Amino acid sequence: MTEQTHRLDGQVVAITGGAGGIGLATAKALVSAGAKVSLGDLDEAAAEQAADQLGHGNIGGHLDVTDMASFEAFAERTEAEVGLLDVLINNAGVMILGPLEDEPEAITAVSVGVNLTGVINGTKIAMKRMKPRARGRIINVASQAGKVGFPGGATYCATKFAVVGLCEAVRNELRGTGVGVTCVMPGPVDTELGAGIGNARGVETLRPEDVAGAMVRAIAKGESEVWLPRKTRFLQPPTSLLPAGGRDFMLRAFNADKVLAKADTARRAEYERKVSGDG
Repeated sequence: MTEQTHRLDGQVVAITGGAGGIGLATAKALVSAGAKVSLGDLDEAAAEQAADQLGHGNIGGHLDVTDMASFEAFAERTEAEVGLLDVLINNAGVMILGPLEDEPEAITAVSVGVNLTGVINGTKIAMKRMKPRARGRIINVASQAGKVGFPGGATYCATKFAVVGLCEAVRNELRGTGVGVTCVMPGPVDTELGAGIGNARGVETLRPEDVAGAMVRAIAKGESEVWLPRKTRFLQPPTSLLPAGGRDFMLRAFNADKVLAKADTARRAEYERKVSGDG
């Protein structure tokens, strides 16, 4: 849960994919901490309804993160109606699972478009708006799949590896400007996106509120990386020193090779149809 000492009074935060899951949980935590939020989502009605429930001064509307013009309009409306942007949270993402060789080109395009191009679009827009003011924070939601390649989710992992690399590069491009970058790397989260996937041995499923609280803390403390669960921060560095065969052995030893490859396809079917554009 969000610690009450982490106050963000008056800060303006825009959240992509803000109508549900981690995005909505984060919006609620931010408002509780004193911030004002702007929710962007493909589901315009859901974003508007969520903003209304959050109270006066918060807004919601349509956003297609893959479309730069749509993203620019979202940022413009946020600053016109809520206030100058203090934080942008690039949260929108999709996860469509299956063997890479069976993945249709359209699914690859959707995954790369939302998970990577959308994050790049938002990061560019935030940089241009925040740098002249010498303040602000860009938060990009990656994943533990941005550090480990999980079978059954090759394209998803590829996009999240790319987001981690983007965060590291942009953090150093912005050094000394007053604008910070935070990379958030959660494990499995109990959301529609995470439905039916497994867990590596010793890694529990997170609640959206866990991720939300961590993002509030990251804004308040200026953290550059957020690992969830926190203990995973200490597991990754020694594993990365192993040769490829050793890393693969550890993947199997912790049952991490089954996390995505053995996902419950029946539980995920409706979600995957929706985000792929078929439902």
